[in-house]
Amino acid sequence: MHIFLETERLVLRAFTDADVEHLVELDGDADVMRFISGGRPTSREVIRARTLPRLLHVHPCTGNPGYWAAQDKTMGVFLGWFEFRPLDEHSPAVVELGYRLNKAAWGRGYATEGSRALIRKGFTDLGVERVTANTMAVNAGSRRVMEKAGLSFLRTFTGDWPEAIPGSEHGEVEYELTRAAWRGLR
Repeated sequence: MHIFLETERLVLRAFTDADVEHLVELDGDADVMRFISGGRPTSREVIRARTLPRLLHVHPCTGNPGYWAAQDKTMGVFLGWFEFRPLDEHSPAVVELGYRLNKAAWGRGYATEGSRALIRKGFTDLGVERVTANTMAVNAGSRRVMEKAGLSFLRTFTGDWPEAIPGSEHGEVEYELTRAAWRGLR
């Protein structure tokens, strides 16, 4: 098991083919998928054909995948995943931060803990200059995590989504944190 990062309570590790069931369960929860697909589950076939290959993809500029399976450090229970993915395959300068955790992990500080650790690693070890994160404007929980992790609101925008879901009429929001701003927070 390739461990990328450990925090006080989390292990972030590389995904494997054995994670399909974890992903089916995670993406099968209507509450987890509310701000992603309007609550519709992702099929096992889509997870195998599209989701898992995306999660396993190694970015040439970092030599790492951009997604990490999150496990409880003590019990080894799968909690979900974190994204820390370069937006340009050939440069680690700008990365997108994201997270998707199961309901049992909500409200326990895991998203903030994992996000802060990834940001620290990005700015100190990976050559990251800017972290960006997006969510639906109405996703108050995710926005709070972004703010607690040190990101600041940048803009509201409207994405070109093939199918509107409840809340999408309010648009999306982008948050960011630069290396210089992060140094000022420490």
